[in-house]
Amino acid sequence: MALKTIFTDPSRCIGCRACEAACRECDSHKGESMIMVDFIQRWASVATQPTLCMHCVDPVAPCAQVCPVLAILITPEGVVQQADPSRCIGCQNCVYACPFGVPKFDAEARLMKKCNLCFDRTSQGLQPWCTQACPTQAIWYGTYEEFVSQRNGHAVNRTRFGSQEVQTRNYFVLPAGEAVLDVGRLLMEARSELERRDAEREEAWVL
Repeated sequence: MALKTIFTDPSRCIGCRACEAACRECDSHKGESMIMVDFIQRWASVATQPTLCMHCVDPVAPCAQVCPVLAILITPEGVVQQADPSRCIGCQNCVYACPFGVPKFDAEARLMKKCNLCFDRTSQGLQPWCTQACPTQAIWYGTYEEFVSQRNGHAVNRTRFGSQEVQTRNYFVLPAGEAVLDVGRLLMEARSELERRDAEREEAWVL
């Protein structure tokens, strides 16, 4: 049986934050959003990027692997749950282990919180709140086969951090030909671009 999951397409995101507002309705973390809408080079661009838990498959959920009390459970469908309040000891190992920087630590509650793919809804055949609310379908819910037949874009579920690669349950939508989201390469390109702009600004002041 094909699994339904989330596909994130940054090219469609308009920064409206409807996903954040909808996420606050989730019963497992009522009033708090587990999605972050990040602004990319806010001083130069209107581009935004929704960031949510990618539910890592290989290696299996680093956040769960480093939990010393097994507070983070994984469902048979591969959904990585947020920490069980009756087990979490507030060590924050999961926060440091996540390659995507997703888990949030609630210091007052001494509890790790994160997206659990609206498991209370998806387990009953409903969409996650965020995908239901997104007006541009930048966050979309369905199977890989449905995505290929209904959407334009190249869906990738592998992300590279230097020499390490992570396969995830959720997908990013990338330009055609990109087999993996290479974070290290993108950072190097961004750094080079900033250095080039700095050099141009310095030259402009030379008399």
